[in-house]
Amino acid sequence: MAAYGYHDNKRQHLNRLRRIEGQVRGLQRMVEDDAYCIDILTQTSAVTKALQSFALSLLEEHLHHCVASALANGGSEAETKVREASEAIARLVRS
Repeated sequence: MAAYGYHDNKRQHLNRLRRIEGQVRGLQRMVEDDAYCIDILTQTSAVTKALQSFALSLLEEHLHHCVASALANGGSEAETKVREASEAIARLVRS
């Protein structure tokens, strides 16, 4: 099995995702409990920011590990990895 760039920080990433999952469950409870709209929107913003931060961290690891390795090897793999990274960055910017 391939070791991806996030492998060394897998535990930290999983913990971070569990915290985000808890934030989302908190949003569900807020709606179930008829919380004030602005409070829900504020929490939604926090979840969005947490996901964006996670995505940027993962992207950085991908660039440092997967893309850098492919560039060192050269060839079509390098072109593919750079294209994939560019497309991922574009998706993040649009979101």
